[in-house]
Amino acid sequence: MSHKRIPKRKAAIAAGSVVALGAAAILLPNANASQDGSSTDAAPRTMKATDASDLAAQLQDMLGQAFAGSYYDSDSRQLVVNVISGDDNNVVVQAKKAGAKVREVGNSLAALKAGAQTLKAKATIPGTAWAIDPKTNKLAVTADSTVTGANWDRLTSTVKSLGDGMATVKKSSGTFKTLVSGGDAIFAQAEGGTVRCSLGFNVTASDGSPAFLTAGHCGVAAQQWSDSETGQPIATVDQATFPGEGDFSLVKYDDPATQAASEVNTGEGQAVQITQAAEATVGEQVFRMGSTTGLHDGTVTGLDATVNFQSETDPNGVDTVTGLIQTDVCAEAGDSGGSLFTQDGSAVGLTSGGSGDCTNGGETFFQPVTTALQATGATLGDGGAGAGDQGGAADPSASAGDQAGGGDAVGGGDQGATADPSATASDGAGDQSGAGAGDEAGAGDQSGAGAGDGSSSLTETH
Repeated sequence: MSHKRIPKRKAAIAAGSVVALGAAAILLPNANASQDGSSTDAAPRTMKATDASDLAAQLQDMLGQAFAGSYYDSDSRQLVVNVISGDDNNVVVQAKKAGAKVREVGNSLAALKAGAQTLKAKATIPGTAWAIDPKTNKLAVTADSTVTGANWDRLTSTVKSLGDGMATVKKSSGTFKTLVSGGDAIFAQAEGGTVRCSLGFNVTASDGSPAFLTAGHCGVAAQQWSDSETGQPIATVDQATFPGEGDFSLVKYDDPATQAASEVNTGEGQAVQITQAAEATVGEQVFRMGSTTGLHDGTVTGLDATVNFQSETDPNGVDTVTGLIQTDVCAEAGDSGGSLFTQDGSAVGLTSGGSGDCTNGGETFFQPVTTALQATGATLGDGGAGAGDQGGAADPSASAGDQAGGGDAVGGGDQGATADPSATASDGAGDQSGAGAGDEAGAGDQSGAGAGDGSSSLTETH
């Protein structure tokens, strides 16, 4: 990992260490465009994706059953709101006055959610997933390469029973699996060998102790975690949820004096400061950092997704996880638990699993950070230090080595706790390439050679 632990003193962050994303040759659009106050009440306003998410939540409350979902149009920087066609023209007027672009559709949210419940009852098959797609106003159903024969017939007949215009089905060339890895690598010893995951975000637990969030299937796999493959444990799982209503773990640092900065280490001495947690919005651009594959970006494609992973403990079983974010961001084995975030520093998700790899692409699912924080009672950041301490001048007593790559922050600090811009690529990103997916030997189908394992199944990301 690119972070060393410095107990009993605050990790100093060099001035200017929080920099814009430069890895992977990503050029970002203006993410801070302000709303156009000069437009008329009925004209859609331009806004940031985070503002669009806030407005969508307000309109959902305001419009009630007439609200049928929403998404962010990144090209026009506008919020598009679906409303049910009807006689109440006031619904459309209200949404337009709020600054949204309004589109009348045929499927209500209640109908789409009922369709999802039917899929759950009749088509909970390993290698399947579904999510509400507000762009098509349908349920987007995906089946991986393992869904064949009778299972494929069962899935398609269930979708057909929902009625015309309710759902679409597509095949994925890969296999759904959990992907254990993320921002900075974390390691644990399990019955099958070494397990590798990624640290998501540093947080403060409800009792004030330093901690970090990662994937739930990582927390279920092992209790004690280290920041190096052969190092001593530095953190212990406090809470873990998987499968079921989420895929998240709260892991507390063993040393209560640990100072772990609220940042994501994006490699090559760069970091993005995390300032808040935010709900995902369909259509917005997001970034994923993982210890196996590094930094990648993509788009949110669905919300409230249900994924049916093949159970890693029962050959005939299914590990169903609900309430996930669906994206077209790539991921591979070892990326589980890693950070999903926006360019403006909003924490959005934790890598759960998906199909495909970072050569051919695929679908990846994420645990919403807001839900994990609410469930665990944790808050983002180190709590006591606050933004002021994190943005202060470099500690003159800290060596360059301490500051490099988030150096002093452990675990959650794995994410670039004190990214010194002078740190070399080897200081920052080198540790993330680590032992690759091979470190995940104990994680069933995730053992073996990196991309190969991550390419062909919908699996948990550990």
